[in-house]
Amino acid sequence: MKEKRWILKEGYDKELVRKLSEEIGVDEIIATLLVERGITSFEEARCFFRPSLDQLHDPFMMKDMDRAIARINDAVRRRERILVYGDYDVDGTSAVALVYSYLQTFHRNIDFYIPDRDSEGYGISYKGIDYAKETGVRLVIALDCGIKAMEQVEYAKNLGIDFIIGDHHLPDGLNIPEAVAVLDPKRLDCPYPYKELSGCGIGFKIVEAHQEQRLGVRLCDDAEHLDEARREKRERLKLTLLKYLDLVAVSIASDIVPIMGENRVLAAYGLKVINTHPRPGIEAILTYGHIERRSEEEMRSHPEDKSYFRKELNVSDLVFLVGPRINAAGRIRSAFDSVRLLLSDNPAQAGMLAEEINQYNTERKDLDSAATEEAKRRIESNPDWKRKKSIVLFDKEWHKGVVGIVASRLVEAYYKPTIIFTQSADNLITGSARSIKEFDVHTALEQCADLLEHFGGHKCAAGVSVKPENFEAFKVRFEQVVEQTLKQTDMVPEIEIDAELDFGRHITPKFLRILKQFSPFGPENNVPVFVSHDLVDTGYPRIVGTNHLKFSATSITSRSGFYPAIGFQLGGFYPRVKRGDHFTICYTLEENYWNGRTEIQLNVKDMQFDD
Repeated sequence: MKEKRWILKEGYDKELVRKLSEEIGVDEIIATLLVERGITSFEEARCFFRPSLDQLHDPFMMKDMDRAIARINDAVRRRERILVYGDYDVDGTSAVALVYSYLQTFHRNIDFYIPDRDSEGYGISYKGIDYAKETGVRLVIALDCGIKAMEQVEYAKNLGIDFIIGDHHLPDGLNIPEAVAVLDPKRLDCPYPYKELSGCGIGFKIVEAHQEQRLGVRLCDDAEHLDEARREKRERLKLTLLKYLDLVAVSIASDIVPIMGENRVLAAYGLKVINTHPRPGIEAILTYGHIERRSEEEMRSHPEDKSYFRKELNVSDLVFLVGPRINAAGRIRSAFDSVRLLLSDNPAQAGMLAEEINQYNTERKDLDSAATEEAKRRIESNPDWKRKKSIVLFDKEWHKGVVGIVASRLVEAYYKPTIIFTQSADNLITGSARSIKEFDVHTALEQCADLLEHFGGHKCAAGVSVKPENFEAFKVRFEQVVEQTLKQTDMVPEIEIDAELDFGRHITPKFLRILKQFSPFGPENNVPVFVSHDLVDTGYPRIVGTNHLKFSATSITSRSGFYPAIGFQLGGFYPRVKRGDHFTICYTLEENYWNGRTEIQLNVKDMQFDD
């Protein structure tokens, strides 16, 4: 088991916690969790616990949104052919499905395009622009890509094709493409107040802005000051937008963007849509994750329960069940299949597409498992690997569609910034980078830019291409950057602990009910991690599954109650727990359903023993 650092979050204002606890009538532990998330007043807590579409920002605050909507209206009026273009991952394909399906409701001269991962690579490709020209396209709406496509947009302009860029990646300073409109909250000159939308989220804001203009009313309008006709239009606007929020929720979960602020609202409503009225494509995918729908009899017996599935789906379900399957089509064959699946309104057709995509996902698992094992063998047979602070590997046989997954697996295993490369069709070496919490891989790549052909992405993940003759020099430079940036202590995985809990006093069904209202969980609003000291097992620990530790914990001092606990991959602690040694654990709280009973269970992340 890999050593971990435990960090108890501190530095917040204790008086502010006490005041907030009194103001909203909650335990100080709950108030602490809120303050840690930047929530310090009754109104902020109300918005957090009761997300509403009324909290969304005005889409026209985004720079160039007015220009984008005007150009779309011109294209519709002139009956021009529009191409919706997106990246081949979950975020890109869901964004394309969202904007395409919306435009299709009133404009039929429309098409979509996803670049091939192998032959075209990430972003706007010349092949895609040539396809647009050949098919008579006059306007391209690019989603989840394009913020650095200066040359491609210029090429398209010379062919008489306009571009609207809808991206959420970091631009190259003030240098942006000369498109009709460039929508990106991360533009330095963009006043939009929320900067962390997904690519699909940008697509949603385009739809929101266009629909607001069509109806002549905005979500940000105060309903109390509207006449009845405009209030009805505002409600109609909400109902229209709700239809697309399932796609936004899938993109937010899969693209690992923060789930606070506007993303929290979009994810919360998107999950409601998936749990009550899932589109055929998403339902078909979920059948391969063994998610069962409620029977007709169950629905008739409990009409007040609007749930479509027997299990309430959360962000984790989207991350582990839906996202990988949507991604698999673009990794193994063509992401066009993912868009077709998400667009399908025919359950039979959706079922066939989902079956194909599930087969791609099985093939993807085999490929990434083989590549990961080979990468680990190389790392551990290299006498220098423990000394180095980064991992950079290349193999021309590794499948381009799985190098990002392999990089993630190696970060989990070795906790080092990692880039996995393979041969690309354009004679470049192309890779995917994944990083650890303490290291900004995008900034590191900027320091290697003179050796690279292309790169782009986020702090924790990026794509990169390099000429074969520059690869070794890049490896050396990248390791130097990592070496100069990271301390040795940074190379130990960290567990951030939100608060200390007393078993007898804090852990109650009421406490868990309030805790559940913090969902949807995700980056910047992770499931709270707690620590409890002076514990012992009640006497019957065991190993279950593949090295999982199952036990029951109770307080040494109070013996006021015990709680069942599961520690995944923590079987190495079994001998000491069995021996009765005293321990401290860090854990999350969850509900465990078993034989018709629901009980509070501790999901243990790590253990420390008193010596």
